[in-house]
Amino acid sequence: MPTLTSAEIRKRFLDFFAKRGHAIIPSASLVPENDPSVLFNTAGMQPLVPYLLGQKHPAGKRIADAQKCVRTNDIEEVGDNTHHTFFEMLGNWSLGDYFKKDAIAWSYELITSREEGFGLDPKRLYVTVFEGDETAPRDTESAEIWKSLGVSDHRIYFLPADKNWWSPGDNGPCGPDTEMYYDVTPEGLGDMTLAQFKKADDKQQVVEFWNDVFMEYEKKDGKVIGKLANKNVDTGAGLERVVALIQGKKTAYETDLFELIMHKLEDFTVLNDIRAKRIIADHIRTAVFLVGDGVVPSNTDQGYILRRLIRRAVRFADSLEMKHGSLYWLAGAVIETYKHVYANLLVNEELIKSEIDKEESRFRETLDKGMAELSHRLEKKGRVTGKDLFDLYQSFGFPPEVTKEVLSELSIQNEDGTTSKVAIENEAEYAVLLAKHQEVSRAGAGERFKGGLADHSPMSVKYHTATHMLHQALRMVLGEHVLQKGSNITPERLRFDFSHTAKMSPEEIKKVEDIINEKIREDLPVTWSEIPFEDAKAQGALGVFEDKYEPIVKVYQVGPKVAGGESYSLEICGGPHVEHTLELAQDHATGEAKHQFKIQKEEAVAQGIRRIKAVLA
Repeated sequence: MPTLTSAEIRKRFLDFFAKRGHAIIPSASLVPENDPSVLFNTAGMQPLVPYLLGQKHPAGKRIADAQKCVRTNDIEEVGDNTHHTFFEMLGNWSLGDYFKKDAIAWSYELITSREEGFGLDPKRLYVTVFEGDETAPRDTESAEIWKSLGVSDHRIYFLPADKNWWSPGDNGPCGPDTEMYYDVTPEGLGDMTLAQFKKADDKQQVVEFWNDVFMEYEKKDGKVIGKLANKNVDTGAGLERVVALIQGKKTAYETDLFELIMHKLEDFTVLNDIRAKRIIADHIRTAVFLVGDGVVPSNTDQGYILRRLIRRAVRFADSLEMKHGSLYWLAGAVIETYKHVYANLLVNEELIKSEIDKEESRFRETLDKGMAELSHRLEKKGRVTGKDLFDLYQSFGFPPEVTKEVLSELSIQNEDGTTSKVAIENEAEYAVLLAKHQEVSRAGAGERFKGGLADHSPMSVKYHTATHMLHQALRMVLGEHVLQKGSNITPERLRFDFSHTAKMSPEEIKKVEDIINEKIREDLPVTWSEIPFEDAKAQGALGVFEDKYEPIVKVYQVGPKVAGGESYSLEICGGPHVEHTLELAQDHATGEAKHQFKIQKEEAVAQGIRRIKAVLA
């Protein structure tokens, strides 16, 4: 059978489960919509936690997907054979439907089938199952299912909870899992004892590539208290690892997932530092997907991670003597690779490449100033302290991890003639100073910008409805990357902050005004309904998803549903609003329709955030 491409592998996975009654759902954004406890979706199951905990999924009880994920906890390891900051997790899910027998049988069939699956050699397959402990019994059921499929006793291993038990924490559904490993040695290892298997795993002669979790227990305060009424199946297979196995490569960097970008790197450098090239390729790939999902470089939260990735890529690009601007073209190679799978990358191609290029330029300015200041402090004191880390970050925008990376490459001459690495004295002081700075910043931000309505006067209510209409008009004119980042409403005007990187042109401003004024003249009804939060999201309702929502939310709709289309605006909101859009144009005293929506000012307020001030006059 010809070697499958990464696109074919992803499609085979989804088609396989679609044929077996699974609804194929799109990947959620890398930025969690309603979970402020984490910066990114780090696993395939993360966006589906509410459904694994019992909420009804609008697509049914069987679903499958390819979920975009980002993890940066092992960023220093990127460049080896296995670590990536961005990856796709293939998953099939049973929400109270099928359980162990079907899940394991389908996993085996997909792995080994040449017609519908991956065509991997069953003689190279090994599996592990839960050995049991005081909380739950030995999972002999899963072992027997594997045996019935033809897997030898000498390829099934019982392992403890730290290897074959999944739990979200101290509370919630949990259960045993079974993991699949593949022999990647040239000759094949054959049957092995448990000790031999563990040794092969340590040497990466066998690679774990798929995991079926069977959620049948409930944990409370760290203890398993019994079985769940509904049993769920949660599976995960890392696409990058699966592609490397199927294509017979030692690492995903050698597969077609990285082929274009690795080739493009050769255009920009004659040096052959493989680790540096892999780091650049990994970080730019992740940066492309983050910007594509609405993240912009900043000094906080997701934006800080994006900034760090781009700036690390710049540092390693410099080590390869790559010219300024190379990252712009590398981003294009990433988009070319994924454009047929993730259409938003192609739609936002120029924005994505521009953001990466602008951040490279900003960092080069920062790098020059920060390096000069760091050199000055080293010459003056011969050491670096936690306060120096903070000063370099606060005053020069020089991230502490960059300072540490620079220091790791330097040596100082000691009085006895020996050399040593530059140590950071009292590094803990950096965290103390940063925490104080952030506390002051948050307090100041709270005073500067109080969101929402100043009151519930008739004009404030009109402006509140106008912000919904403005939000939708901006998305129609500028693109669907536009999302609300804040609002402030008074009886005199509205102020609306939104994600966008470029200054709006006069033509764009007029288009937005024209759309809103046309919808005002159409006198569209403004209605609301109370529905489950997940249903609201499934219908495409907009919301400030950094907020926590109740299970039942109020959704305001501007305009009726019409055949072949949707309402003009659909947004999660507590209200209040006008009842018809024409009210926005009516004079409060006479009722005469004489006002129009007018944008008075459009400006930048933060990196990647624009602000509009508008009136009804």
